[in-house]
Amino acid sequence: MQRILLVGVPAIGLAGLIFFITVAVPWLLGRQTPPVPPEPIYFDHSIHVRLAGIDCAFCHRTATEGRTAGYPDLQQCMFCHIAVAPTHPEVQKVRQAWAQQEPIDWIRIHRLPDHVHFVHEAHLRAGFTCATCHGDVGSMGQVVQVRPLKMGDCVACHRQNGAPTDCSICHY
Repeated sequence: MQRILLVGVPAIGLAGLIFFITVAVPWLLGRQTPPVPPEPIYFDHSIHVRLAGIDCAFCHRTATEGRTAGYPDLQQCMFCHIAVAPTHPEVQKVRQAWAQQEPIDWIRIHRLPDHVHFVHEAHLRAGFTCATCHGDVGSMGQVVQVRPLKMGDCVACHRQNGAPTDCSICHY
């Protein structure tokens, strides 16, 4: 009995530690959304969406017809900000970039692995809104990732909505 305790308890403890390190920690870390990186310009989505009433597709023009949603180019920002809030410090950064003809290097918040191909247009055509994956962007200052965007999340959504779950749909 004493030998079982001397060998068995440490063995069970070691097995538990190995399980915790290899299964529990990655699972717990995978459920956390990544920290929000600082953008070169603080773009307040709530002002643009709620206050100004701008639809997502106005700035993210390729979302309705392409694979990616894309970012607006500087010319599109200046379309409004040539006259709207020209003295605001963040708008001043936009105007300075325009004057120097330098693009704004936005930081991508919603990132999928390179081997995953998410087609925005197909999801919008199926009736999903941007908020399905991106959350209520209209109430956010800087956008944060609200869903884990991991394979299990996507597969669960496909199953719930009768969408194909064949690997080649998203991985090609």
